[in-house]
Amino acid sequence: MAVTRTFSIIKPDATRRNLTGAVTKMLEEAGLRVIASKRVRMSREQAEGFYGVHRERPFFNDLVGFMVSGPVVVQVLEGEDAVAANRRVMGATNPENADEGTIRKAFAESIEANTVHGSDSEENAATEIAFFFSEDEIIG
Repeated sequence: MAVTRTFSIIKPDATRRNLTGAVTKMLEEAGLRVIASKRVRMSREQAEGFYGVHRERPFFNDLVGFMVSGPVVVQVLEGEDAVAANRRVMGATNPENADEGTIRKAFAESIEANTVHGSDSEENAATEIAFFFSEDEIIG
């Protein structure tokens, strides 16, 4: 396996409960290294742009509303097969279906407030990273 990068968001439900460190610790214990990180408050326009792929879905407005409801922590993660490693440690989207020891099992409040977002492919990771970070902000 090659060392690759992926993108992660620690969502408003987690930042509200001061779980940024606990989530990051789980990511690092899963073999991922944080090579860029910043706390931001997404504007409605940013959230709509970032989640634009879901624009026609019935949950789009609720998703955007949730993501602008508080600060988030956006991160670039690096590690062996980073996308798959991140998805394993995040757990299933619905925390009721998430395995023990995953971030969502440990911290998610609901399927909507599920603590973290992670890229689903290397291609999407590159797009999502570029949405929030310039190259000079990524210190590998």
